[in-house]
Amino acid sequence: MPSACLYLEFSKRLQHLQHRLPRLNIIVTPVFLALALLIACFPSRLLAQQSDDALEVTAVIGARAILTDWSDPLAALGTLRANESVTLSSTVTDTVEALNFEGGEKVAKGQVLVRLSTQEEQADLKAAQTLREERANAVQRLARLQQRDLAPLADLEDSRTQLRQVEAEIQALQARLDDHTIRAPFAGVVGARQISIGTLVTPGSELATLDDVERLKLDFRIPEVQLGMMAVGLSIVATSSAYPDEVFEGTVSIIDSRVDPISRSVGVRALLDNDERLLRPGMLMRVRVARAPRQTLVIPESALVPQGRRQYVWVVRQAKNDEAEGDQIKSAPVERLEVEIGSRREGEVEILEGLDEGDMVVSHGGDRLRQGVRVRLIGVVDENTSVSEILDAQRSEDDN
Repeated sequence: MPSACLYLEFSKRLQHLQHRLPRLNIIVTPVFLALALLIACFPSRLLAQQSDDALEVTAVIGARAILTDWSDPLAALGTLRANESVTLSSTVTDTVEALNFEGGEKVAKGQVLVRLSTQEEQADLKAAQTLREERANAVQRLARLQQRDLAPLADLEDSRTQLRQVEAEIQALQARLDDHTIRAPFAGVVGARQISIGTLVTPGSELATLDDVERLKLDFRIPEVQLGMMAVGLSIVATSSAYPDEVFEGTVSIIDSRVDPISRSVGVRALLDNDERLLRPGMLMRVRVARAPRQTLVIPESALVPQGRRQYVWVVRQAKNDEAEGDQIKSAPVERLEVEIGSRREGEVEILEGLDEGDMVVSHGGDRLRQGVRVRLIGVVDENTSVSEILDAQRSEDDN
């Protein structure tokens, strides 16, 4: 209704009221005249704007509430250790005669790595073997004589004892010869050699290092208060500054039986596969333990609208008659719902209550929404579609 018509109608009602209430004429007339002027000056465009607000459509980006694997991560720092590690050393004093490795290569179990000179031991062995033959012949002669009662039985027993003594000496010499050959006790990667042929080594001298790096042990410590959440078999992920784009997975294998009374922490060991041999013993690793693994409802953290201690989300309520093209909805109402959240992780938040699987929430643009406003969904964020891709596609569509 135009403002002029409103003013004429209001004037007629005012004259009728003055006629019926003459005593209040002096009070009522100024008040109603002011109201009449206000109505006359009230722009009709404001009424139209209120109608337009009800039909306002705001462009937003959405995301669906999905059910996914979730856990409460526990972060720690750990050190890698070889699955098996040994420093090979000599048990005798002699010179190096042969080296069968350069360092860094993979060797098999039992492979010869170092040979020490055995000239003296070989000479002693030959002398002992000759003496054994002599003692064996003596035993045979005395045995034949004793059968004819031409030699006492005591001489035969003494000769046999001397033969056994020589055989024991030969076994000892063979064991000493074996000590001159250093073999790999298990399959692994040999370290860089620090000796050369001709080097004189003594008992305890380091000859080589050997590490089994096909699988590595990752040792780290956790606070005592977290011990109840830890269990053998939990999954862990580890990262290293040396390989920032690589993620290494493993499982908890051992939880220490004691708590350190000084630091109030407990040691934990996990096993990591190292098939590509990227990791090395001694490296510092950042560890995340996946505690309390479960299936839970997850939405983007950007969809939350905090208000005090409460959290809300805008949910798109698409009706059957709402126009839609794929993931895009031209016009649909939104509803603000309160949700109960759990833990968070890198752009995502766990929803404990308030949403159902598949609900469409507003992840970007929710700060411009209010009750009663309709939205235009220009895209849905998921694993294969990012916000930037949706915005670029929308700009291209607007340009065309």
